[in-house]
Formats: sequence, C-alpha cells, structure tokens
Amino acid sequence: MRFLLSLLLAMALSLVLGIGSAWFMLAAPRTGTVTVGGWRALPTIDAATADPYVRARVARTGEFGMGAGEGLTFVADADTAGRTLEGRCTYVLTGVSPAARLWTLTASDASGHPARSPIGRAHLDSRSLLRDGEGRFQVALSATARPGNWLPSPTHGEVVLTLRLYDTPITLASDRALPSLPTIEREVCR
Repeated sequence: MRFLLSLLLAMALSLVLGIGSAWFMLAAPRTGTVTVGGWRALPTIDAATADPYVRARVARTGEFGMGAGEGLTFVADADTAGRTLEGRCTYVLTGVSPAARLWTLTASDASGHPARSPIGRAHLDSRSLLRDGEGRFQVALSATARPGNWLPSPTHGEVVLTLRLYDTPITLASDRALPSLPTIEREVCR
C-alpha cells in the first residue's frame, strides 16, 4: 500500500512539474527579446532552428517576428510611464521615422484582433504619414477619429501596438545603435 501511494505521489508530482514547466516556457518572455524604450523587439524566427517551445508559442499566440531578411517587429503594451495601454484612453505617439523602406503601425486588442476605422483602415504606414519640416510626426491613438495622423484603437480592454520595419538596415544582433522609437504619452481617459 505504501509503495502504491508513493508511486501515485511521484506520478502526480511529475505531472504537475511537467505541465508547470511547459506553461512557464510558453508564457515567459522570449529568449532574444530586446527592449528599446517601451517597445520590445521580437526576435527573428527561423523555421529550421526554432526549438519546440518557440514553435508551441507561435502556434498558441500567432505572434512571431519576421525572418532575418524581412525586417523587425516591435511591440508595445504600455505607455512611457509604464501604464498598460487601454482602449478607453487617448494617446499621442511622437517620433521620427526609423530607417526602413516601409514601416507600419497597428493597434490591436489583447487577443490580436486589429482595431478598424469606420472606413476599414486598420493601420498607419510610413507612406501616408504627415510629418513636420524636421521629419517628426505625431499620431493620435484613439477609439474615436482625430484630425491629422489617427490610428484607431479598440474601444475597450487592453491595447497592443505593433510596429513593423520592412527592409531595414537595423538588426538586433549587430553593434549598431538601435533606433529611437516613438514615445507613447497618455492624454485622457473616458
């Protein structure tokens, strides 16, 4: 009887530790993630070298970085003060265009669904962005339309910003300085 109880306890402990370690590896910050201001750069994923945990994370979340020859992906879920981005608030993103042939900025909810404007636009890109004489821009992130550069955000819940740089000379593995990315300032909340 004692042997059977010991065996059952060992099996239960093995099960808890196995499931717990797998959950931790899927939920933990990715290896190779680089932080630039409030933005996290997602490391490139190469199908040939991705380990089983990376493959499982991509299958579970759908979130992945671009391939090494495509560009870089940066994600932000907090403003410059460290507060979580919320759909009920309005934010102003200020910055200078990073070095890239094209870049896009998208706002989505916590489950990854992009917010859409009444005309169906879900992102801003560097081709259609209004800038001042020095190349600086301001983008209003809000659930309601704003004049100038406006990025629609979800109307409620948490907001995640994704900045994708396509065909950029910037790499995470080099000794070059990483770009300064847009700052995110909270204006008002309703």
